[in-house]
Amino acid sequence: MKKTVFFLLIILIFSTGCQRNEIIETHGISYLEKREKLLTLNKSNKNDAIQIMGQPATKGLNDENLWIYIERTKSRGKLLKMGKSYLKKNNVLVLEFSKYGVLIKKDLFNKDDMNKLTFAKATTENEVRKENFIVGFLSSIRQKMEAKKK
Repeated sequence: MKKTVFFLLIILIFSTGCQRNEIIETHGISYLEKREKLLTLNKSNKNDAIQIMGQPATKGLNDENLWIYIERTKSRGKLLKMGKSYLKKNNVLVLEFSKYGVLIKKDLFNKDDMNKLTFAKATTENEVRKENFIVGFLSSIRQKMEAKKK
């Protein structure tokens, strides 16, 4: 009898602690793929893009006619994945306008277009300064003290 009550109590705790609805965290513009289809090449202009998409997330560094929109959606994993977040959507829309403000190019990149980058694990030794923190700290204090004497 005690085992069944304990077992039912455990099931009750797990079933009430788990959410039934999926938790979705969105950053950027929602439904970027659908909104992108409303913009037509050589017809839409900057005003149309602002009306449909809103202000861009960023503009080109050297080119004000390059606009970038971002949509990033994360969700929590199921119980088997211990609630770890995973990436559902990662869409980036790049719009390029002519000098007159007419849309001349649009590129939509999704999560499958992302490249996996690997970084080198090797570290570079600093040959110029191999002394430790304490020696550097004390020498800087000595320099400040000598500067005040003058």
